[in-house]
Amino acid sequence: MRIWKTLVAASVLALASSAAAMAARTDLVLGVVLEPPHLDPTAGAAAAIDEVVYANVFEGLTRIGPNGEVLPDLAESWTVSDDGKVYTFKLHTGVKFHDGTDFDANDVKFSLDRARADNSVNAQKGLFSAIDTVEVVDPATVKVTLKHPQGSFLYNMGWGDAVIVAPESADTNKEKPIGTGPFKFQNWAKGSSITLVKSDGYWGDPVFLDKAEFRIIPDAAAQVPALLSGDVQAFPFFPPDAVAQVKDNPNLKVVIGSTEGETILAINNKKPPFDNLKVRQAISYALDRKAIIDGATGGLGVPIGSHMSPSNKAYVDLTGEYPHDPAKAKELLKEAGFENGIKATLKLPPPDYARLGGEIVASELRDVGINLEIIPVEWAQWLDQVFTRKDYDLTIVSHTEPSDIDIYSRKDYYFNYDNPAFDKVIEELNLTSDEAKRDELLGKAQMILADDAVVGFLFELPKVGVWDARLEGFWQNAPIQANDLTKVKWSE
Repeated sequence: MRIWKTLVAASVLALASSAAAMAARTDLVLGVVLEPPHLDPTAGAAAAIDEVVYANVFEGLTRIGPNGEVLPDLAESWTVSDDGKVYTFKLHTGVKFHDGTDFDANDVKFSLDRARADNSVNAQKGLFSAIDTVEVVDPATVKVTLKHPQGSFLYNMGWGDAVIVAPESADTNKEKPIGTGPFKFQNWAKGSSITLVKSDGYWGDPVFLDKAEFRIIPDAAAQVPALLSGDVQAFPFFPPDAVAQVKDNPNLKVVIGSTEGETILAINNKKPPFDNLKVRQAISYALDRKAIIDGATGGLGVPIGSHMSPSNKAYVDLTGEYPHDPAKAKELLKEAGFENGIKATLKLPPPDYARLGGEIVASELRDVGINLEIIPVEWAQWLDQVFTRKDYDLTIVSHTEPSDIDIYSRKDYYFNYDNPAFDKVIEELNLTSDEAKRDELLGKAQMILADDAVVGFLFELPKVGVWDARLEGFWQNAPIQANDLTKVKWSE
C-alpha cells in the first residue's frame, strides 16, 4: 500500500510538473524575411525596423491597434480645442526608459521637435509638418499647437516614426534601441537574429513572453523547414506562395488577413523615356495583374488600380482604367516614338513578391517591346540606390505605411513625380478633418495618380501569418508594419 501511494504521489507530482512546464513556456522564436538596416524607427524608412521594435521596444503618444484604430499609449488621454488646432496630452506617470531614465513631457517635446527639425533624418518628416509649437505644461502634460487643423494628427502620432525617444539615448538607438516598451533590446547577431527580453519595470500591462528572438530567414526554401521542425514557432509575414506547403499541418495555424501594402511597379518619372505619359500608360496596359498575383502571392493578393488599400473606406476601384491590353500598349509606344522598343533596368529587392513578380513583369513588358535587365539588389542597396539616390528605371516594392498616398506629393521622393493638381488635393486633405470631405479628396487623389500612370499599380500585399497552433495574440491584419507581441502567449 505504501509503495502504491508513493507511486501515485510520484505520478501526480510528475503530471503537475509537466503541466507547469507546458504552462510556463514564455519564449518565442519568430521568423522575419528581412534584416533591418538598424533599429531606430525615427531614422529609417525600412518596414523591417518597425517589424521588430514597434509597440515592443518603442512607444508613442498614441498607437495603432490591430484594426487600424487609434489607441492611447504614453498619452493616457487628450483634449482638442474647439478650433481643432491645440492638442493637450495627459501623460502616464512613473514611466521609465529601459536605461532607467525617467520619461516625462520633456522627452515628448524633444522627440517631436527633433522629428520636425530642419536637419531631421526622419523618413516620414511630413507627419510632423502641421506642428507649430510643442510646449511642456508640466512633467505630465504636453500641449501641441498645429498650424492648421489636421484630421489625421492622432493617427500620425501612432506611426513608428513618431515614437518617443530620450535625449540621453537618441543618438545610439540604431544599434542599441532604448524605449519605454514592454520589451527591451538584448542582442543583435548581425545576419542571424535580434533578441528582445521582457522589461521587468514596464509601466503598463505586463507581457506574457519573457524572451522573443526575431530570426532572420530571407531564403524562402529555409522558411518552411524552420516552421515544420519547430525551430521557428511563428512567421507573421509568411511568403504567400509557400502557404500550400504548410496549410494542412495540424500543428500550425494559417491566418490570412490584409495589409496596407500597396505593391507597385515604381517608375522613375523624370528619367527618359519614362517622363513620357504614353510610355507609362503603355506599361500599365502591358501588365496582367492576375498573372502577377498568381505568381507572386499564390493568388492571395488583391488587385489595385491606385495607391489605396481596398480595405480603406475611401478606396476607389480603378483597376479597370488599364485593362491588360498588349495591343494598346504597343500602339502607345509607337505614338510615343518607341516603335523599335525600349531598353531599361528593373531593380528587385529580396522579398518574394518582388523577385517572383519581377520575372513576370519583365516577361509581360518584353511582349510589348520593353526589354528589361533584371538586377537583384539587397535591401540596403535598394534603400541607397533606389529610395535615396533615385538611381533606377523601374523597381517593384510594397509600400506598407498606412494611408500614405501623400508620398506622391513629396518633391524629393524617389518616384520623381510632380503634379501641382495632385499637390493641391493633398494640401486640402491635410487641412480637412471632416471625414466625408476627406474621403472625397482621397478619391480625387487616387484618380489623378491613375490618370497619370505614375507607377504600375499591381496588388495589395496579403498578410499571411503562420504560427504554432498553441500560440495566440498575433494580429490577423497589418494596418501598420509591426509584429506587436504585447498580447502574444502560449495557450496552457
